[in-house]
Amino acid sequence: MTFNDIFKSSFLESVTEFSVVDTIIGMAFALVIGLFIFVIYKKTFAGIMYSTGFAMTLVGLALVTTLVIMAVTSNVVLSLGMVGALSIVRFRAAIKEPMEIVYLFWSIAAGIVIGAGMIPLAVIGSGMIGCILLLFSNRKLHENPYILILSCTNERAEKAAMTLAREALAKLLVKSKTVNASGIEVTAEIRMRDGETAFVNRLNAIEGINAATLVSFHGEYMA
Repeated sequence: MTFNDIFKSSFLESVTEFSVVDTIIGMAFALVIGLFIFVIYKKTFAGIMYSTGFAMTLVGLALVTTLVIMAVTSNVVLSLGMVGALSIVRFRAAIKEPMEIVYLFWSIAAGIVIGAGMIPLAVIGSGMIGCILLLFSNRKLHENPYILILSCTNERAEKAAMTLAREALAKLLVKSKTVNASGIEVTAEIRMRDGETAFVNRLNAIEGINAATLVSFHGEYMA
């Protein structure tokens, strides 16, 4: 094969079968929507440890998906080869929060729609999804529950602490009680009034109370 044969090949001829302007516009919109998804994810994140790497992955995923779909839609033969190539890809990254799946599919869907040339659909759809996620993430459906752990030396101290706690709290439900030679330990689920935690200090000041511990619970809870 000579150099003339290489330059006359159909492969190099197919390279020119795309619009530079359309590519730049598509990638620019993919970048904007990817950054929009990045901002929404950052504002609605409710987990324990925020991952900047995952957030940036959402931007890169929108760009890469847009590029792939642009290539696929411009060449039927390439689309068939792309299906075979992507079928062997396996992702092993662990998903920590269920909502992360939503953001991953959102980035992929935005890239697919932009790559297919339906930019208004991607913009309108992403705007609606972002508004819905912001609305429900900032809506407080219930008060956060807390766990109160009391270590008492005798029954009299326990009764005094429970009386004070019921007066200071909106709700108190005993979950467990342990009695041994060293004293009594009571674990209760509570709901505070206006986030006031000063009652813990008053509980600890009661004679016969060895320790009063308040623990916040951030998991899912249904009243």
